[in-house]
Amino acid sequence: MRSLAIIASLFLASLLAGCGLFPEAKDETIGWSANKLYTEAKEALNEGSYARAVKYFEKLESRYPYGRYAQQAQIDIAYAYWKDQEPASAIAACDRFIKLHPNHPNVDYVYYLKGLINFNEDLGILGIVSNQDMTERDPKGARESFEAFRELVTRFPDSKYTPDAILRMKYLVNALASLEVHVARYYMKRGAYLAAANRGQYAILNYPAAPANEEALFIMVKAYDALGLTDLRDDAERVMRRNFPNSAYYVRGLERKEPWWKLW
Repeated sequence: MRSLAIIASLFLASLLAGCGLFPEAKDETIGWSANKLYTEAKEALNEGSYARAVKYFEKLESRYPYGRYAQQAQIDIAYAYWKDQEPASAIAACDRFIKLHPNHPNVDYVYYLKGLINFNEDLGILGIVSNQDMTERDPKGARESFEAFRELVTRFPDSKYTPDAILRMKYLVNALASLEVHVARYYMKRGAYLAAANRGQYAILNYPAAPANEEALFIMVKAYDALGLTDLRDDAERVMRRNFPNSAYYVRGLERKEPWWKLW
């Protein structure tokens, strides 16, 4: 037993000694100027080497924290994180830049990028998988995307990113309204009529121009009728017939065979 312990000790000692045979990897960026770091980071970004780009941008900001290169690196690193499938880090980088440089000439782009990151993260809200139950989806990303785009449109109406942001805001409004209506329909099928009516009303109040409000009104009519609230039912039906006099819901009701997103 003693001999085994000695052998084990000698083996461990040889391993520890062997560690010195392999020198630590040398940092290739030592001595690089801010311009060199930024140029290499941009080249890595353009080549799709996003992790390498992030590494160079981080080194640039830590070594040269002041000046235009550092500020631009803070913007570009957000984009690099996004392309590297790290949306949380990308959004954190956007928020940090906005907080540090609220009046920067390119802050409009950062708002646009933040909205874009959340927009693509929650694109499934309109049915990448058409048969997925939307009640299982969290609309948080869509709402945060809308808020970022709205900030951009409000603060920078002349920005070159504003027209696209407006289009995406319209898309998101319709998506969020469709989500609320889908949940209202879900409650209707389970006999939760008051919850269904409240969801329909929420969609109409918060997304007044959304196409999904046709169904929201119809759900309110049916829900109030099921609850015996005749005055509320008549009010909802009057509004619906005024705005959608030829609605298909009068004929077919809430039942339908097509995927919900096709009707939207």
